[in-house]
Amino acid sequence: MGQNVDQIFNEEISKIPDFTFSSKVANVFDDMVTRSVPYYPEMQRMIGEIAGDHFQEGSVIYDLGCSTGATLLHMDKTVPGNIPFIGIDDSRDMLEKCRNKMEDFQVKRPLTLEYGDLNAGIKVENASIVVLCLTLQFVRPINREKLIRSLFEGLRPDGILIIIEKILAEDSAFNRDFIKYYYDYKRRNQYSEMEIAQKREALENVLIPYKLSENITLLKESGFKQTELFFKWYNFAGFIAKK
Repeated sequence: MGQNVDQIFNEEISKIPDFTFSSKVANVFDDMVTRSVPYYPEMQRMIGEIAGDHFQEGSVIYDLGCSTGATLLHMDKTVPGNIPFIGIDDSRDMLEKCRNKMEDFQVKRPLTLEYGDLNAGIKVENASIVVLCLTLQFVRPINREKLIRSLFEGLRPDGILIIIEKILAEDSAFNRDFIKYYYDYKRRNQYSEMEIAQKREALENVLIPYKLSENITLLKESGFKQTELFFKWYNFAGFIAKK
């Protein structure tokens, strides 16, 4: 199945609105995220194999911010079909894309796709795995601690939280370098200077990254007993927290 090409920011916009996961974005999201996030397919494959080792019989697996369903599809390959999946997103357009993709790939397991705003709070129950793939960064900082604590409460003992995040470097000098390398990555994927600049402005008030150390502190203070980094590329990181 071919992907629609992301051209959302390829024409000059006089007043750039905050980025939203609109129908326009949902329509090109798979291309956008692959060209904008280094090693995105590999991140998804890693989530799938981690899930395949950490699911618990009789539990539920949640994908929060499930977007068009890439993570759900990768976990579907590695987790037994009797384990229910629940995908939650605050974009109905993304959920519609996800629903269509699940049908196209003939996902047979119990699967629920729900609208939910993580900023307003979310309740997970009987979870062995909760995934936040490039999602926590879009939750307003004032709401993150409450969210992570609620996910901790909804996980079973030894359940895990899998997080992929855009992060800040611990040192501002490295941060400047990493951002430069990241924009070089986008240029290699045929994004123009105007597209890079306009998307940066659109995301400025919407995507608020933390340092890796700040994320780890948040997890530990929320009760998680173990944390481990499993992926790192300049200003992107993947980490696991175990209850």
